[in-house]
Amino acid sequence: MTTLSFSQQLWDSAEDTYRAILDHPFLRGLGDGTLPREAFRHFVVQDSHYLRDYARALAVCAAKAPTEQDVRAFADDAVGALAAEQGMHAEFMADLDGAGAGGAWVGDGGAGEAAVGDGEVLPTTRAYTSYLLATVYGGSFAEGLAAVLPCYWIYARVGAELLRTSSPDPLYARWIASYGDEAFQGVVRRVLELTDRIGAELAPAERARAVRHFALTSRYEWMFWDAAWRGETWPV
Repeated sequence: MTTLSFSQQLWDSAEDTYRAILDHPFLRGLGDGTLPREAFRHFVVQDSHYLRDYARALAVCAAKAPTEQDVRAFADDAVGALAAEQGMHAEFMADLDGAGAGGAWVGDGGAGEAAVGDGEVLPTTRAYTSYLLATVYGGSFAEGLAAVLPCYWIYARVGAELLRTSSPDPLYARWIASYGDEAFQGVVRRVLELTDRIGAELAPAERARAVRHFALTSRYEWMFWDAAWRGETWPV
């Protein structure tokens, strides 16, 4: 009898969710270039808010990580969430607001960068980040890792899938390339190697808790794209 690796057990818990993500009209619209610009703008603004708290969650993972190498890796990822991806989002906002790729955003307070921070944190974003932060602060390292892992892994899988055909829309093609390229895929492989390393030593109860966290935050990933597609607002 073959024992599943920890990462495979995690992925199996969210396989149906991932299939639903690929079939969502937001992702299909990214891939074929038909996604309305306003839906993508909604996504970019909310993702910017999300990344601020995701960086905090990664920093907590760094503090709880088992080795010095793992501490450095998660700390670097936290910085990346605030720097590289925030910069990418600001560039997208400059394009969406008509400044063009070489326009308003300069990476240190230009108009495009300011625009990313515009807009209220909406219900799905607030719920997702609140769950992440509660899990990384209140749970074990393995539980926190399982909670933050879908944002790494699902984006890598989605990026690789959409990169096969790319998008006829240059803006959407840039987004796809940023997650489908080898640099990001390498980061995800590193996190998955750590996942399997610690998973081999987990007691069954902790392993089960981690699987539940992974399955739930994978659902939040679906909800995040769906919120952008629906143009979610606060109901009252």
